[in-house]
Amino acid sequence: MSSGARRAGTSTGRPGRAGSGGSARRAGSAGTRSLVAALTASVLVLTACSGGGEVLGTSSSSVATTDGQSNSEPGGGAPTTQSPSQTPGATPDPSTSPSTGDPSTPDPSTPDPSATSSSGAAPASLGLPTPDEITTAREDVSDLTDRELVGQLIVASYQGTDAGAAADLVREHHLAGVITLGANVPEAVDSRVPLLTELTGAVQDAVTDSGRDWPAFLGIDQEGGPITRVGAPLDHWPAAMALGAARDPELTQEVTQASGEQLRALGYTVVFAPSADTTIGPQDPTIGARSPGSDPELVAQTAIAELAGFADAGILPVAKHFPGHGSITTDSHLGVAEQTADLATLQERDLVPFRAVIDAGAPAMMPGHIVVDAIDPGQPATLSSAVLTGLLQEDLGFTGLVVTDALNMGAITEASGDQHPAVSALLAGVDVLLMPPDPIGSLDAVVAALADGTLDRADLEDSAARVVATLRHQQQVPAPGASVIGSAHDLSVRAAAAGLTQLTGACGERLVGDSITISGGTETDRANLAEAAQEAGLGTGSGDSVVLVGGSTYQAGGGAGGPGTGSGDIVVTTDRPYPLADSSASTALIAAYGRDPATMEALVQVLLGETTAPGALPTPVGDHPIGSGCGH
Repeated sequence: MSSGARRAGTSTGRPGRAGSGGSARRAGSAGTRSLVAALTASVLVLTACSGGGEVLGTSSSSVATTDGQSNSEPGGGAPTTQSPSQTPGATPDPSTSPSTGDPSTPDPSTPDPSATSSSGAAPASLGLPTPDEITTAREDVSDLTDRELVGQLIVASYQGTDAGAAADLVREHHLAGVITLGANVPEAVDSRVPLLTELTGAVQDAVTDSGRDWPAFLGIDQEGGPITRVGAPLDHWPAAMALGAARDPELTQEVTQASGEQLRALGYTVVFAPSADTTIGPQDPTIGARSPGSDPELVAQTAIAELAGFADAGILPVAKHFPGHGSITTDSHLGVAEQTADLATLQERDLVPFRAVIDAGAPAMMPGHIVVDAIDPGQPATLSSAVLTGLLQEDLGFTGLVVTDALNMGAITEASGDQHPAVSALLAGVDVLLMPPDPIGSLDAVVAALADGTLDRADLEDSAARVVATLRHQQQVPAPGASVIGSAHDLSVRAAAAGLTQLTGACGERLVGDSITISGGTETDRANLAEAAQEAGLGTGSGDSVVLVGGSTYQAGGGAGGPGTGSGDIVVTTDRPYPLADSSASTALIAAYGRDPATMEALVQVLLGETTAPGALPTPVGDHPIGSGCGH
């Protein structure tokens, strides 16, 4: 592939950009909350629910762990909102069994999407830099040497918790920054805030010391749920599937704003979230509860709200994993992940949320290491010009920052080809090289490709300018002080409660007696439920059986297999809800989508009949269709 093939056709190298750093239709100053309302309305009206119809637009790394030590305050159930998949009509009687919603009919009360603009375009972006910001950044990076320029496109991992070592890596090789993984987070809860703020401060100092007057790229995977790099003392947030079950964009936006503010207080500038993947259900081994659900429109609505919340916090969100990892039955962490669906299926399912977030003005996108047979068979999307330049940028009109998924994953390290993967990714349309297994070797390979003409310096300056301008743009929101950390316990409980979904049994009634017997799950799961029960005055050790089902929520990278099934008075899934299809409960089947203390507090409220589980299934579970649940 020649250097001219990369983003050909405009002065900045990106289709439709023409030096603007974002099309005029995304310019403006409309608030993100009104933007989200308009865009989610557009999603519901302009797309078809769960399987066909008109489509919007035109043609991580290591396994994360959480410590479960957040100290959530008691809180009531969140207010419910009507599901976008719910059939209009009478509200179910709380005294009856859970309803099974019809996912085929949009809510007629949805506002007219034409309110966004006369062209139907979004009135503002969720973090795209302005044309002037791009121009200024382009002038700044043009002064860098070739090696400095290439370093500005690399975000590396680092070992342990040594802030000095991470800073030295960035300073010596002029790297854009680093990513914090689970192994970089101190085990001692009391050490986390001081050591992580020391890390981010040291890396920012390293960028400044090298003459760069822009923010460091300080990234972290903090999606919520199973993908939570930093647990306590930060508040723990629900997985995306819980937010999908809640069907409340305003609550979702509130959650990600609070999460983003706490990350900003630690010094982070980038969050690798949200997941805009549409899951196909239990056959999906990699995404699972990280996806808002199986309804593409619900996924789009949730992802837009998540993006808006992060943008409100002033942290750069990176939507992932384009063009959709939730419908793939293999794990790209371990090897090649092949998408065998035809293009029509992708347009009606996987691409719907990505079209929506692009129309919303998403500032950054992470492609998955996915071989898309219908577009470029044999080549992972990260290395495919047809997928990134052709589909993402030219066809879908994305003008933001393209950040690779971790380049140390098996799908890339095992890929064949004559070129270094870092060079191939840049040729394909990538801007940021995340976690190359040998960052210095990647830097050397790209510098060599510049020297021999394989890569064009102007293209790399365009990429570096997008990195700089986008980071600067997000940082216009002032970072909060450390007091914000752990300050949103009530919100975390409210968010967890909003997603709880009861599939069988009497809604809103007490489901247990004066005491419960807890089994299943992990030791931490059982301890969290026992503590929540005791605080609510519910005894433990005897009485009705509550069986927790769910071992590993996140199987990517060779994690444990999926959860089994349960049998008892009450069966509760603590991550993906699919085991409920083959479980038996004499009283109730409940999907909780989480195992943290906040979720257990909310679960106890339902067990005691203090609140009706408000969530609606965001994905089919056996005979229970999307929309099933007491609240809908």
